[in-house]
Amino acid sequence: MTTWTRIIAVAGTSAALGLALSGTAGADETPTGPAPMTISAEQVKKRCEERVPKIEARIKAATDRINGDASTRGSTKWLEAQAKAARDAGKESKAKLFDARKEVRGERVTKLADAQKRIDAFQTEHCAYPGGTK
Repeated sequence: MTTWTRIIAVAGTSAALGLALSGTAGADETPTGPAPMTISAEQVKKRCEERVPKIEARIKAATDRINGDASTRGSTKWLEAQAKAARDAGKESKAKLFDARKEVRGERVTKLADAQKRIDAFQTEHCAYPGGTK
């Protein structure tokens, strides 16, 4: 056996032994999941006063844009009109792209509604001021 072969064999054996020992020690521990995140009262206040209103404004703007009329660029009705115009011009591949974007808009509305629910839950739990008002 050459010197390099012995070095590789010893390194491999010690690595395997180290993995076996660390696996045994890890098996004794009980998984508790991620530790709960705690933030200070100042951080909660900052989120309630600054961050939450900005997030709500973005959710409202995106929802209004998606639900807009045919003159609102990016709305589902605008995408329908663009797809129709592309089909009328004989550009079926472009029309299919507009149709695909329109389908994504429907999913986006659902995600935005879920985000609003999470924001409302955060406000109810953390942003309630004395007297029950926000």
